[in-house]
Amino acid sequence: MTLWPWDYFFVSFSDFWFPDLFNPIWIAALVMLVVVIVLYNLRTRALHRHRLYTDMWEWLFWTGLIMSTLILAGAIFHFDFIVMLLIIGAGLGTMLWARFVKYPPLFEAYEQQLARQRYLARSREARPEATIRTRGNRRRKRR
Repeated sequence: MTLWPWDYFFVSFSDFWFPDLFNPIWIAALVMLVVVIVLYNLRTRALHRHRLYTDMWEWLFWTGLIMSTLILAGAIFHFDFIVMLLIIGAGLGTMLWARFVKYPPLFEAYEQQLARQRYLARSREARPEATIRTRGNRRRKRR
């Protein structure tokens, strides 16, 4: 360390100033980019009937895509270290907020709605004669 700790925030994020952090961060951003794309494709195919879950995965996908490409751009163009920290903090914060704050209450309401639908479907199937109209009932309604 040749500078004061707070002075490192305003130097370029490069291999010269941050030899221990530079390569692991841009490699992790590249890996994260691939993982986010693969997970988004797998989860949206598996959950295509549940719009709420695909919405969450779309939030995670776009946030991860933007964050990882900004990190890679920052590594290529040597942004200041504080900018890189802001990109990483904002991206991870948004991903955590979407996954653990925004969607869990919506998931609970959706699970209750699905449970109600399953209960009503089971109760209808338990009495099939309630869903079958007899001929006499139809004729009476027409007159």
